Amino acid sequence: MGKSKQVGNHNSDRHKNISKKWKTKRRTKDLDEIHSDMKPETQPNSCIQEVDYDVTGCAQHYCLHCARYFVDMRSLKEHFKTKLHKKQLKHLRDEPYTQAEAERAAGMGSYVAPKKIEVKTQPIEEEME
Repeated sequence: MGKSKQVGNHNSDRHKNISKKWKTKRRTKDLDEIHSDMKPETQPNSCIQEVDYDVTGCAQHYCLHCARYFVDMRSLKEHFKTKLHKKQLKHLRDEPYTQAEAERAAGMGSYVAPKKIEVKTQPIEEEME
Protein backbone atom coordinates (compact mmCIF):
# COMPACT_ATOMS: atom_id res chain seq x y z
CA MET A 1 0.00 0.00 0.00
CA GLY A 2 1.15 3.53 -0.68
CA LYS A 3 0.30 6.95 0.64
CA SER A 4 -3.24 8.18 0.38
CA LYS A 5 -3.84 10.43 -2.60
CA GLN A 6 -6.24 12.62 -0.67
CA VAL A 7 -5.19 16.22 -1.27
CA GLY A 8 -7.20 18.08 1.35
CA ASN A 9 -9.85 17.62 3.94
CA HIS A 10 -12.43 19.81 5.52
CA ASN A 11 -10.20 20.93 8.40
CA SER A 12 -7.43 22.23 6.15
CA ASP A 13 -9.85 24.18 3.95
CA ARG A 14 -10.59 26.75 6.66
CA HIS A 15 -6.90 27.72 6.82
CA LYS A 16 -6.89 28.62 3.13
CA ASN A 17 -9.37 31.45 3.57
CA ILE A 18 -7.55 33.25 6.38
CA SER A 19 -6.58 36.11 4.07
CA LYS A 20 -10.26 37.01 3.65
CA LYS A 21 -10.56 37.64 7.38
CA TRP A 22 -7.75 40.18 7.46
CA LYS A 23 -8.72 42.27 4.45
CA THR A 24 -9.51 45.87 5.24
CA LYS A 25 -11.65 46.75 2.25
CA ARG A 26 -14.82 47.25 4.30
CA ARG A 27 -13.15 48.46 7.46
CA THR A 28 -15.08 51.11 9.37
CA LYS A 29 -14.00 53.53 12.05
CA ASP A 30 -13.29 52.21 15.53
CA LEU A 31 -15.26 53.41 18.53
CA ASP A 32 -12.49 55.69 19.79
CA GLU A 33 -12.30 57.40 16.38
CA ILE A 34 -16.07 57.93 16.43
CA HIS A 35 -15.81 59.33 19.97
CA SER A 36 -13.27 61.89 18.76
CA ASP A 37 -15.66 62.85 15.91
CA MET A 38 -18.49 63.29 18.43
CA LYS A 39 -16.66 65.99 20.40
CA PRO A 40 -18.46 69.36 20.15
CA GLU A 41 -15.55 71.13 18.43
CA THR A 42 -15.39 68.57 15.58
CA GLN A 43 -19.05 67.52 15.31
CA PRO A 44 -20.30 70.31 12.98
CA ASN A 45 -17.43 69.63 10.57
CA SER A 46 -18.16 65.91 10.33
CA CYS A 47 -21.93 66.26 9.78
CA ILE A 48 -21.83 69.02 7.15
CA GLN A 49 -19.34 68.08 4.46
CA GLU A 50 -18.38 69.34 1.04
CA VAL A 51 -19.84 67.65 -2.03
CA ASP A 52 -17.74 64.60 -2.91
CA TYR A 53 -18.90 62.67 -5.97
CA ASP A 54 -16.83 59.60 -5.07
CA VAL A 55 -18.84 58.92 -1.90
CA THR A 56 -22.42 57.61 -1.66
CA GLY A 57 -24.98 60.41 -1.74
CA CYS A 58 -22.27 62.97 -2.56
CA ALA A 59 -21.26 62.93 1.15
CA GLN A 60 -24.35 64.91 2.15
CA HIS A 61 -26.17 62.31 4.27
CA TYR A 62 -23.80 60.99 6.95
CA CYS A 63 -24.51 59.04 10.14
CA LEU A 64 -21.98 60.29 12.67
CA HIS A 65 -22.38 57.36 15.06
CA CYS A 66 -22.03 54.57 12.48
CA ALA A 67 -19.60 56.44 10.17
CA ARG A 68 -21.72 55.63 7.11
CA TYR A 69 -22.92 57.63 4.12
CA PHE A 70 -26.43 57.29 2.72
CA VAL A 71 -27.99 58.04 -0.66
CA ASP A 72 -30.74 60.34 0.55
CA MET A 73 -32.37 61.75 3.68
CA ARG A 74 -35.09 59.10 3.67
CA SER A 75 -32.63 56.22 3.90
CA LEU A 76 -30.74 58.05 6.65
CA LYS A 77 -33.95 58.43 8.68
CA GLU A 78 -34.76 54.74 8.16
CA HIS A 79 -31.25 53.88 9.31
CA PHE A 80 -31.85 55.71 12.61
CA LYS A 81 -34.62 53.18 13.38
CA THR A 82 -32.54 50.06 12.64
CA LYS A 83 -31.11 47.62 15.12
CA LEU A 84 -27.54 48.25 13.90
CA HIS A 85 -27.75 51.98 14.65
CA LYS A 86 -29.26 51.38 18.09
CA LYS A 87 -26.55 48.83 18.93
CA GLN A 88 -23.87 51.30 17.86
CA LEU A 89 -25.38 53.96 20.15
CA LYS A 90 -25.27 51.45 23.00
CA HIS A 91 -21.58 50.71 22.33
CA LEU A 92 -20.80 54.42 22.23
CA ARG A 93 -22.30 55.01 25.69
CA ASP A 94 -19.18 53.53 27.29
CA GLU A 95 -16.27 55.89 27.81
CA PRO A 96 -13.41 55.18 25.37
CA TYR A 97 -10.50 53.07 26.62
CA THR A 98 -7.52 55.18 27.74
CA GLN A 99 -3.88 54.59 28.63
CA ALA A 100 -4.62 55.35 32.29
CA GLU A 101 -7.23 52.58 32.32
CA ALA A 102 -4.71 50.17 30.77
CA GLU A 103 -2.19 50.98 33.51
CA ARG A 104 -4.80 50.40 36.21
CA ALA A 105 -5.64 47.03 34.65
CA ALA A 106 -1.94 46.10 34.73
CA GLY A 107 -1.84 46.72 38.50
CA MET A 108 -0.55 50.30 38.58
CA GLY A 109 -3.54 51.76 40.40
CA SER A 110 -6.98 50.97 41.70
CA TYR A 111 -9.90 50.03 39.49
CA VAL A 112 -12.27 52.79 38.45
CA ALA A 113 -15.45 51.75 36.67
CA PRO A 114 -15.85 53.26 33.18
CA LYS A 115 -18.25 56.19 33.00
CA LYS A 116 -21.38 56.22 30.90
CA ILE A 117 -21.78 58.95 28.29
CA GLU A 118 -25.17 60.17 27.10
CA VAL A 119 -25.41 59.59 23.35
CA LYS A 120 -28.40 60.68 21.29
CA THR A 121 -29.11 60.31 17.60
CA GLN A 122 -27.81 63.28 15.66
CA PRO A 123 -30.27 66.01 14.67
CA ILE A 124 -31.36 66.06 11.04
CA GLU A 125 -31.23 69.24 9.00
CA GLU A 126 -33.68 68.85 6.16
CA GLU A 127 -33.07 70.93 3.06
CA MET A 128 -36.05 72.76 1.64
CA GLU A 129 -36.36 72.03 -2.06
